[in-house]
Amino acid sequence: AQDAGDYTCSVGDQQTTASLKVKVLPVLFNKELKNVESEEGGTAVLHCEISKPDAPVEWKKGGVVIQPSAKYEMKLRGNVAELIIHGVEPDDC
Repeated sequence: AQDAGDYTCSVGDQQTTASLKVKVLPVLFNKELKNVESEEGGTAVLHCEISKPDAPVEWKKGGVVIQPSAKYEMKLRGNVAELIIHGVEPDDC
């Protein structure tokens, strides 16, 4: 972390030094994903809320990482991560 390190306070020829260690908090889910339904050919939106704004988010389907494409659109606005699936097909389930 940028703020970690040694800090010194000086008065005349006297000084005292302390070390600051910053404990990085894990990213947690404030709101988890919920099941959604969509009509064939429609658009489905999955969203969740994370505890740390703009933290890196990875989306997977069946254990495989989803890449952005015409079908899959990923958005991250502050604490909210969205996966938008365009042209939903039965195979997308």
